[in-house]
Amino acid sequence: MCGIVGCAGRKPVAPLLVDGLKALEYRGYDSAGMALSQEGGLLVLKKKGRVTTLENEIKKMFPNGTAGIGHTRWATHGEPSDENAHPQVSENEDIAVVHNGIIENYAPLKKWLIEQGYKFTSETDTEVVVHLLSYYYKGDLVQAMLQAVSRLSGSYALAAMCATEPGKIVCTRRESPLVVGFGKGENYLASDVSALIKHTRDVCYLGENDVAVVTPDDISLFDCDGNPVQREHSHIDWDIAASEKCGYEHFMIKEMFEQPQALKNTILPRVTEGRIRFDGIDEGFLRSIKRIVICACGTAYHAGLVGRRWIEDFSRIPVETDIASEYRYRNPILSPDELCIVVSQSGETADSIAALRTFKKGGGKVLAITNVVGSTVARESDMVAYTWAGPEIAVASTKAYTTQLSVLFMLAMELGRVKGTLPQSKYDGLLNELLKIPELASKTLDLSSYAKIAAKRHYTQSNVFFIGRGLDQPATMESSLKLKEISYIHSEALPAGELKHGTIALIEKGTLVVAMSTQSALKEKLASNIKEVKARGAQVMLISSEDTEKTMDGVDEVLPLPKVEDELAPLISVIPAQLFAYYCSTLRGYDPDKPRNLAKSVTVE
Repeated sequence: MCGIVGCAGRKPVAPLLVDGLKALEYRGYDSAGMALSQEGGLLVLKKKGRVTTLENEIKKMFPNGTAGIGHTRWATHGEPSDENAHPQVSENEDIAVVHNGIIENYAPLKKWLIEQGYKFTSETDTEVVVHLLSYYYKGDLVQAMLQAVSRLSGSYALAAMCATEPGKIVCTRRESPLVVGFGKGENYLASDVSALIKHTRDVCYLGENDVAVVTPDDISLFDCDGNPVQREHSHIDWDIAASEKCGYEHFMIKEMFEQPQALKNTILPRVTEGRIRFDGIDEGFLRSIKRIVICACGTAYHAGLVGRRWIEDFSRIPVETDIASEYRYRNPILSPDELCIVVSQSGETADSIAALRTFKKGGGKVLAITNVVGSTVARESDMVAYTWAGPEIAVASTKAYTTQLSVLFMLAMELGRVKGTLPQSKYDGLLNELLKIPELASKTLDLSSYAKIAAKRHYTQSNVFFIGRGLDQPATMESSLKLKEISYIHSEALPAGELKHGTIALIEKGTLVVAMSTQSALKEKLASNIKEVKARGAQVMLISSEDTEKTMDGVDEVLPLPKVEDELAPLISVIPAQLFAYYCSTLRGYDPDKPRNLAKSVTVE
């Protein structure tokens, strides 16, 4: 979950590396560092804390190295400290390494290296890599890398430099993302294209176990046996402004307000002549599906829970929604006539990739729903449906979630159409309402002042409970997650009917309960649950459209929604909760873009 960036060129690269690390800071921000190749050897600078701490040190030194590697860390092995920051260096400081991932067999390797006389100065698993490189180095860093990684177990993206081979960076990957970028007079590498788009749009995603040699004039690729290989180039279309704040205080609030456009970008290109059309997804295959498994983590898992209800309702296909980190360990029952839908914003989520591979071993087909072209999930799946949300920089996901929902809704509609279980009149009506969703999202954001006022009342809460029924229940799970991950307020979501089965014991005078009501058939049941918590002294905040709120007696305040069809409500009902969480976070003095202990792309298990 760390971020890596590198450049080999002919001018000082420290400023470029700093910019790249800032773009990658969503992947980790416990410490930052860089190694520069310059006259006299390698210059290594690293500091605990945010990238700006490192930047301030660099400004005092004016380093002139023309090749370098940088790293921003999310700590796994060893606490955040200067010693545990990357790059890690060899004993004579002639080799430097940065690493994203986990070396699972680092303990026996460390024991063996100590027996060979190597001394360790950090608690990191990465230090075994640099000592292995030193052990195998005989004047050729590529050969040393090939020999070193042959002994590693786990996941990694590695970049290394050697003082005796100035101007050259050697990098490789296994189960962790790495992309190289092609420039003029300088070439690049990074964990994510967001670090490169200021400098190049011509990139190549490294294949599994590929080794790349980056120099100012060229990028050469090799397989794990050292044989030259060719990989397809990709062109990045993102606007640079999409990865900048553009006047907003934080990326998170900017990305929330980008949701109407992101939804439009994801929905409209797939609707032609009164039909939803997915490129590369065959109707005959959809008709043959007997069962579906949706695998995802975190926010994407919540999208999958909503998608399950839509698919089962519209197509009558049984759907199982699994947390990806558990899926491969429970010996799942697999069949070739099944579809696995893997949902991942980054397309690099380690657990989701493992679930994908587990499913494919059973002979089934995999459909990826992801935001990143060329990502591992996209490359390894049989079919891909992209969410055209643009780059999402804030760690807490907003526009990625709502665009994932839009793809799942369209997929559910298409499954219902080809299966003959969704009448044409119902299909046409839902499609007409779906096309209104970007506008409804915009209207919901226009009501943001209600969330801001509510946050001022409740940001000092210690415990918050979210309740809902039907399609609202998974939406409350995502709402609860947003609040806890950026404001650090303990929050729990549960089906409203489960209150009496234990959780109501925690309700006391002043406890905030957020009730979501968008499902007409269930509003009276939810009204009863609201009365139950009010009788125990709770404060109740309702997320609901105007016509529903009139039926809810006793609520203390309302975060209003525009009128929306019940089936489509999850696409906008989460927006007031996103806003409420954001304002609670800022009022508590936190940075919602970089919540503590979290990283955007979870690339380690």
